[in-house]
Amino acid sequence: MKKVLVISDNHGRTELMYELVGLVKPVDLIVHCGDVEVPNIERRLSERADCPVHVVSGNNDYFGGYPFVDIFMLGEHRVLLTHGHKQKLYYDLTNLFYLAAQEQADIVLFGHLHTPIIQREGEVLLVNPGSLTYPRQSNGLPSYAMLTLEDDGTVRAAIRYIKRTRDGLEILPD
Repeated sequence: MKKVLVISDNHGRTELMYELVGLVKPVDLIVHCGDVEVPNIERRLSERADCPVHVVSGNNDYFGGYPFVDIFMLGEHRVLLTHGHKQKLYYDLTNLFYLAAQEQADIVLFGHLHTPIIQREGEVLLVNPGSLTYPRQSNGLPSYAMLTLEDDGTVRAAIRYIKRTRDGLEILPD
């Protein structure tokens, strides 16, 4: 079994992101879906979690040299990572499905909307972890996604919400 932490849209605010990494590790991979607004974040996250990190550029990442799209394998699954702003995600996710088909990806990880989404259409799984710092969904809580690659190759995705308490960061139960 492999665990993948998927985060997005922290917009330069790293404290919560670093605290979350400390709370959920060990993980096998960290994926940041853009609008990180911090250079060299892959090195910083990798050092904290002792795992590989994939990062793409968002519409507010003016430095850092991150790609707009990254494609990598997770077991037998082809993963397409993008922020989503280049796909003009304003009203629907159709352009992501087209891009997934073009790139033969069966998992698409994206950000930009600040709203957590897990949606499956046919063989394609779309996951948006929401935002760690500026959530837009109705509960207003920071969120992230956790992917689990099971030993049989099945990928499970879950959205998790977090809140700060007197005792620190708390992951809310499902």
